[in-house]
Amino acid sequence: MRKRLRSWYADNHRNLPWRRTSDPYAIWVSEVMLQQTQVNTVIPYYDRFLDRFSTVHSLAAADLQDVLKLWEGLGYYSRARNFHKAAILVSSYDSGLIPADWHAFRQLPGVGDYIASAVLSIAFDQPYAVVDGNVKRILSRLFAMDTPVNGSRAHAEFQKPATALLDQDAPGIFNQAVMELGALICKPSRPFCTLCPIDAFCAAYAARRVDLYPKRIKSLPVPLYPIAAGVVYHQERMLITRRKPEGLLGGLWEFPGGKIQPEESPADACVREIREETGVCATVESHLCRVKHAYTHFKIEMDVFICSAISETVRLNGPVDFRWITPDEMDMYPFPGANHKFFKFLK
Repeated sequence: MRKRLRSWYADNHRNLPWRRTSDPYAIWVSEVMLQQTQVNTVIPYYDRFLDRFSTVHSLAAADLQDVLKLWEGLGYYSRARNFHKAAILVSSYDSGLIPADWHAFRQLPGVGDYIASAVLSIAFDQPYAVVDGNVKRILSRLFAMDTPVNGSRAHAEFQKPATALLDQDAPGIFNQAVMELGALICKPSRPFCTLCPIDAFCAAYAARRVDLYPKRIKSLPVPLYPIAAGVVYHQERMLITRRKPEGLLGGLWEFPGGKIQPEESPADACVREIREETGVCATVESHLCRVKHAYTHFKIEMDVFICSAISETVRLNGPVDFRWITPDEMDMYPFPGANHKFFKFLK
């Protein structure tokens, strides 16, 4: 089976930029970006990132705001923050090299079992099996596994067969082959089983039950939160604030706002949130637009208002920094995707 899979990969794999390098840093960049993100989305970000930060040392020397700006739109910003922290640590080592040791590499910020396995196997040819969504789906069909792929024990349960199957002679190639098989052939729905190089070994295919795998625990409905935000003007400049460096959207800039309370109008919520977050007393002039945005575990529906500030004195409560900027200066700052959805109305 291993030989068949490697042969298929050699003939059919996509010519992706991170597959044309043996640089551990470049491979690490790709694996961080590919978490929770599709390949076609990652490619331009990957190219721009390496063009700007070509080494782990150049990334370590960069200002976090520059890193976040380059990451803007890719989402899951904790990846960028942790990668920056990890680069600083690596640069502080006497060797200045990305560690090829599992324990040392695994201890770096943002490096979990998957990233460690992927980078160490692909860049250093070490025998660690990767387990991601593609791998779990293939294994669940290959062995007709009833373990839900989104259950709490999923990683540990799928790690065992993944490790047993790993090609010890070429772990990096084998890991990439399994993931590529999941991306191109063993798809979540309507897989191309007749084109699969390892269909003869697949228990689900033999039983004609491929559609029953992988098993999943039914997810709860995603909550929708009503949000109000204000574009606060004072002397033709707009107020923006920067979020705390940790947590959701940490380190990004945004227009002040927050959740609308029960029985509260969006306009009243906007004025209240501006006052609570910035100390600025503002009045609503007009409703700009309503935008919708989805995050991993929730969605928002945001009413955006044009507001006027009575004074420009700011006393922050929550945010860690602020600026009064012109519309032309918005491109200088990293903003969340939800804010980008109403920028066209401001420019």
